[in-house]
Amino acid sequence: MTILLKLFLEFFHIGLFSFGGGYATLPFLYHIADVEKWYTTEQLSDMIALSSVTPGPVGVNVATFAGFTTAGVFGAAVATLSVILPSFLIVIVISKFLTKFKNNKYVKSVIYTLKPAGCGLLAAVGVNLFVSNANLLGMLLLVCLFVASLTEKRDPLFYLSVSGVVGLAAGFLGFIQ
Repeated sequence: MTILLKLFLEFFHIGLFSFGGGYATLPFLYHIADVEKWYTTEQLSDMIALSSVTPGPVGVNVATFAGFTTAGVFGAAVATLSVILPSFLIVIVISKFLTKFKNNKYVKSVIYTLKPAGCGLLAAVGVNLFVSNANLLGMLLLVCLFVASLTEKRDPLFYLSVSGVVGLAAGFLGFIQ
């Protein structure tokens, strides 16, 4: 099986089964890193960080970077298109039936059930990222920003900016390799 076909199948699978936004794709991406060895978990962490600050959906951006890392420009195109294809097809089908079923109790219960599943996937990714990349400075920063966010309500971009500045400073000073 060619690498482009494998990329298509893997990212189509991710697009089909990751509910809850772009970060819900991350458990699947970590699985690919472990099984297919197309990229390392460190490279995936870099892809996630870069995808979080670039415009566009995080899941699509990570798919693009992962595809590029795996098979160059064609890999990026295949991974990007295949990760959005399931959503595109599902939205087209659902839109045809939405008005008929929008008040159906079964449809409402499925949507209600998917919300905690998405939260659980995001929590698992957060714990995995924290444990795999944990360092003393990062843990201290996390605790400080968490406490600050409880006591002082600010725009999340403020906390992201503080984290970015501290991370850059730590990198330049040699605390982070």
